[in-house]
Amino acid sequence: MSEPPPVVPKADNAEDTSIYAEDDKTQPTEEILNALRQLDSSLATPSVQNSGGDVGQEPKEEPKQEPTPPPQSEWDALRAHLREKRYDADGWQNLVNIAEDSGDIEKIKDTYEGLLEAYPNTSSAQIAYLDHFLDNPNQDPDTAASSVALFKRFLRTSPSVELWKFYLSYIRRHNVGPDAYDTIRNSYEFALNRVGQDKDSTEIWQDYIHFLKSGQTTTTWEEQQKMDAVRKAYHRAVQIPMENVKKLWEDYQDFENGLNKITAKKFLSDLQEGHMQARTVLNQLQEHLTVLFPPPPPSRTARPPIWLPRQPTFNAGDKALVGRWRAYLKWEESNPLEIEERERATLLTRLQGVYRKAVIRMRFFSEIWYMAYAWTNSIGKTDEALALLKAGIEANPSSFVLNFAYAEALETHEKFAEVHATFDKFLEVLRGDLEVIESRVSSANSSFSSNISCSATQTDFGQTQTALLPSGIQSQNSSFNTQVSDEKPPKSKELADRRTEYGIAWIVYMRFARRAEGLKSSRAVFLKARRDRWTPWEVYEAAALMEYHCTKALDVASRIFEIGLKIFCDEVEFVLRYLGFLISVNDENNARALFERVITTFPPERARPLWDRWARYEYQFGDLSAAQKLEKRISEAYPTDPPIKRFAERHKYLGTDAIAVRDLGFVITRPASQAASRNGGSSLGRTDTQLSILSSQSISQTQPPAASGSKRASSPEHKRREADYGPPPKRARPSSPSRERERDRWEGPPRRRHGSPPWERDRDRDGPPGRRVKEEKEEDKPVVLPPVLSWFVGVLPAPSAFDGPVFRTDDLMQVFRNAVIPSSTSRARSSPPPPRAGGRPPPDYGPYQGPGGRRGRY
Repeated sequence: MSEPPPVVPKADNAEDTSIYAEDDKTQPTEEILNALRQLDSSLATPSVQNSGGDVGQEPKEEPKQEPTPPPQSEWDALRAHLREKRYDADGWQNLVNIAEDSGDIEKIKDTYEGLLEAYPNTSSAQIAYLDHFLDNPNQDPDTAASSVALFKRFLRTSPSVELWKFYLSYIRRHNVGPDAYDTIRNSYEFALNRVGQDKDSTEIWQDYIHFLKSGQTTTTWEEQQKMDAVRKAYHRAVQIPMENVKKLWEDYQDFENGLNKITAKKFLSDLQEGHMQARTVLNQLQEHLTVLFPPPPPSRTARPPIWLPRQPTFNAGDKALVGRWRAYLKWEESNPLEIEERERATLLTRLQGVYRKAVIRMRFFSEIWYMAYAWTNSIGKTDEALALLKAGIEANPSSFVLNFAYAEALETHEKFAEVHATFDKFLEVLRGDLEVIESRVSSANSSFSSNISCSATQTDFGQTQTALLPSGIQSQNSSFNTQVSDEKPPKSKELADRRTEYGIAWIVYMRFARRAEGLKSSRAVFLKARRDRWTPWEVYEAAALMEYHCTKALDVASRIFEIGLKIFCDEVEFVLRYLGFLISVNDENNARALFERVITTFPPERARPLWDRWARYEYQFGDLSAAQKLEKRISEAYPTDPPIKRFAERHKYLGTDAIAVRDLGFVITRPASQAASRNGGSSLGRTDTQLSILSSQSISQTQPPAASGSKRASSPEHKRREADYGPPPKRARPSSPSRERERDRWEGPPRRRHGSPPWERDRDRDGPPGRRVKEEKEEDKPVVLPPVLSWFVGVLPAPSAFDGPVFRTDDLMQVFRNAVIPSSTSRARSSPPPPRAGGRPPPDYGPYQGPGGRRGRY
């Protein structure tokens, strides 16, 4: 923060002049008026001379002013906006509406071409685009050729049933006559081979079967060929889980029975199992697709709506949607139709169509693209898999998983030049994202600083600067600057995280260069990274470790660490990693020198990891006097730490703290943890000694002592455990009936005869009767206790500590059976009809009256 300018005392005449200037600042002086008159006369003189001068001399032409360009139209402005932000779905919707309303075919073509470049394979946009070429009945040959070219371009990779139906209608409309039968049939076969496995392809199958039935025949052989073609189409269709497959099955039954009822029974029995499997899978398929393909919002115009995917924010809804897609794709890969191996091509066609629809629908989710790539690569289609990765990177240029997978795939094919180009382009994209975030953070910081400066201007300027600001403000690393950095906008953390991710890309790039082209290429990549101002310290550490582990060159690795230390001397984590490296290579002298050099440059609250790391080294490999001297320095830096804390730290090994457990009474593990580990759960490790000792002073004052030896003392760290690991499990008790209750839930309670063995009755008496009866009533529904109650139940004494009265279960049940339950109604009881002669009286369903017919209690 710069100092305010010093106040210079003005002379008396200067002060008077300023006062006058302030009073008369709007009135022009005489000198200014004279200058204006001279300027006017000088401008008027050339025109007079030209008018009265030589007639043969042509006057000089004045420069013509260029006409003001007309303002941009709404379409032009929106199109320019979408060139910069090509994934603005709402903007594209508006541009389509403007272009369609204008009727200008050039604008319509430009709009749809730009839209399909940003959102390829959007079938609704493709159909709307094709309509402009096919609706004209008097289209010229150029227009017809354009429509054919568009069909070839769109249908190559489109899984859309609607687009294929649009194509078939175009084929049938433009192919008429006796020679068109084979062309239309081949078109249907071509379409069904692409989208015939789709759930919505029922209409195409029905049209195809109807087209086959309508074929003209002249001989018996041709009629038989037609019937075989129809039967073959039915066989394929009725085993596909699609809409109205039941109706197709009924039509096929009528078709076979109409030909021959004897052969129909054989054909139908052969297809019955496959058809029923398709109907079963259809129900499961509808459950998946109902959520994944919701109906599009209604269009605001008469034209069909165009659905465009939106970029994710990875909120709860986006994560749930990705999870549903993941489950659906895994379900499709599991072959729910149980297609046999001899028909593997059908299964691959089906899965290929599923993944194509997935990457269109989830265009901006890298995980779906990677799943499509992994599956395509697993079936041996490497070129198609690479094309998928390339298309995914085009939609998600900043995706780490897609760029790394593409680079590895190219490296496998030894296309090293393309790998370098991929990493360069990826780093450029990440660099652009960092600059955008930096500009946003800078603007936020500038507004933040302006608010601080505005508040500072309200203070008394008569005071000196040292009174206004904290001490040390003149230096750049002042305490005032530190306080401002502590209150940075939250976007600054995003910038730091993105910078670290940017370093990951450089590290992976260096790994590739070392693997493919040797250490020399890796060093060249690191040299490029050093010139980049966004390179984080992780890249320096990775380069140093690569040098050490690949060439055993300790001096080279140390020099890289030193270069990084000059740049990132304020990064505690980097210094800690450097110190750990020197300790790991047993370079004690340089490690000690590094520690002493940097420990004073950090405040105590940031230097704690450095103190702990060096103390751990001294405790394990140093002598006692050095450890005691170090502890004295640590106590001076952290005077609030209890002495026993450092002493306990000195005698730890591999996380085992015997002092905290055996001498301070901290409970490290719970008795129920062993049971949890037997059931597949992992037991909790011991808590940190530092926090344990610090919290022991405050908790020991409020924690009452244990009442008896049968009760477990509550852990002084249960609150911290609840914050770190969730509620603790209930304490394991001997003869717990939970496993028997779980068995009874599925197998039913064991039948016991009267006079059961005493050990069974003792097992029934393991717990208090009231609580046992309550548990048996509520065992069918899960009970989730709050953390406080869960801890309270865990510290309750064992059932063996209960010394109250014990009731026999059989006696209690007998009392319940003989109990009189009073009626809850007071209506009069109608007298029973007289008994019929020679028979039993009718049953009495009235309210229970008690013994002897009395009402109420007795």
